[in-house]
Amino acid sequence: MNNKPSNTYLILIIAPLFFCCRGPVKEENKNNASASSFSLHVGNEKYYIIDTKETVVAWTSSSVHGQNTGYVYISKGELMIEKGQLVGGTVEVDMNTIEDKNYGSNNGLVNHLKNPDFFDVKKFPFTTIAITRVESTNNENKTVTGNLTIKGITHPVTFPARIEVESGIVKANGKLVIDRTKWDVRYGSRKFYDILANQAISDYVEFDIIIVAKK
Repeated sequence: MNNKPSNTYLILIIAPLFFCCRGPVKEENKNNASASSFSLHVGNEKYYIIDTKETVVAWTSSSVHGQNTGYVYISKGELMIEKGQLVGGTVEVDMNTIEDKNYGSNNGLVNHLKNPDFFDVKKFPFTTIAITRVESTNNENKTVTGNLTIKGITHPVTFPARIEVESGIVKANGKLVIDRTKWDVRYGSRKFYDILANQAISDYVEFDIIIVAKK
């Protein structure tokens, strides 16, 4: 891909996550965080607090010119465990921390993702998901249902996840695919704009998330 990431043809996909892919948490990103939208149940034995240093969300954008990869950071969260099983929890992502692996946090691609065409982070600094139901499929494999809030809009989502609870540590990973237009992220969607096929942006966003939570 050339040195100027294409915004016109952007297809936003959240990439598979691995701890080794996590970039350093930058001080400037910490300072950008606004007031939290929820409080943690610190000290409650049922709740495991998410370790933000071991938890990461990485993203990859694809276009006709190639790919860009970057990160966005979880500001805080918790998982509720009863009898060794996940039963609830909340995760909060600081949208101000969007960054590109090669170009950092101040470039045309990231600035476009932050503006009202996409996530409008000045107005909506946080994305959250609140778990409402967890069903077992087999052993550690679960089907998780929750309420996903993006840009102040909330819709229920359901996705598969693998949950391991051992020695006071919860390790969770899951895959979630959404239609971004349901959350008013419409830029480049052929549902709302009369544009050529090679100019359209995919409506579907895939999230692959790894979380570590501890007492």
